[in-house]
Amino acid sequence: MERMYRVLGFWTGIFAVMFYLGHMPTTALIFLAQTGFFVFLSYLKLSERMYIYVFGAYLTVFFVAFTYWTTFMMVPGQGGH
Repeated sequence: MERMYRVLGFWTGIFAVMFYLGHMPTTALIFLAQTGFFVFLSYLKLSERMYIYVFGAYLTVFFVAFTYWTTFMMVPGQGGH
């Protein structure tokens, strides 16, 4: 299971680089933080059940934050630059 967290770290790292190259430094930093989080967790040697619980908590925090952002922070009708 720890290998899957390294895979998640790899892909979030790729996204961080792509966001940085796309001139979105804030999003790149968020994904860089997620990369560090996933790679750090992959070396903790937790049980499989604990990895599942951590991933469930991660998804819960992400969906709550994403829903808050899209509901209250995004301005309707403003696409692009």
